[in-house]
Amino acid sequence: MSTLTTNKPSEMTVPDNAEAPSAIERSIGSISTGPWDSAALTRLREWDPIGTGQCLKMSDDPWTGGILPRKHVELISIAVNAACTNLSAGGTRRHIRAALEAGATREEILMILKIASLLSIHTCSLGAPILLEEAKPAGVKPRSKEAAATPVCDGMKVAGQWNTAWDAFFEIDPEWTEAFIAASRPVYASGILSPKLAELLSIAVDASITHMYAPGTRRHIRLALSLGATIEEIMEVLKICVAQGIEASNLGVPILAEELERLEQSPTS
Repeated sequence: MSTLTTNKPSEMTVPDNAEAPSAIERSIGSISTGPWDSAALTRLREWDPIGTGQCLKMSDDPWTGGILPRKHVELISIAVNAACTNLSAGGTRRHIRAALEAGATREEILMILKIASLLSIHTCSLGAPILLEEAKPAGVKPRSKEAAATPVCDGMKVAGQWNTAWDAFFEIDPEWTEAFIAASRPVYASGILSPKLAELLSIAVDASITHMYAPGTRRHIRLALSLGATIEEIMEVLKICVAQGIEASNLGVPILAEELERLEQSPTS
């Protein structure tokens, strides 16, 4: 999602009668505007200063509360915005910039993008069991294949790390499943992200409003708790997911401003 701006550079400056930036806005500082596009926020503060202030108090809480480190807040925000269920270009760029300014490395951000991509496996977690269930009464069986070597999957089963949600698609296509698991393992095993942070990120993409995948959300909350995450930390992750709703204003407010300006300048208006 591209962030739109008005045609006139001066259009998004703070007007004389606009409410001064709140303490919350000042506390965010130059490193980030939380979940907000600065142009959309400026326009909203002009149009609805009271409502915008109330919204800021809610939406910016993960950035100002201090429960999660700023870098982690930005990394989680990248995951939510870049997730294949969201694909918010404006939000992804904004939070990558803020994460880099907060000390994140290229390798950390690349791992976040891998999490955002691998989320798509839930298509198979949902569909493959249904496929096997419906194929049975239909009398349709998978084609017999030569047994494929699956050392990564086998190792996870031995270590007790196997997710039974993968059983159905492993049964149908073990070779492809091996390739997927091999691609996804570095997220949790490379050491680039701490195990707890990897689980918090996984909670974010699974619980995101555009995904709401309950089995994965429960699994990763359970694992995060076992790794020492607190209730408050996990709640911050969920609040970052809620803050994703601000993208509606980031998208729509500049468009509304442009269309109002176009209407005012129209000869027929």
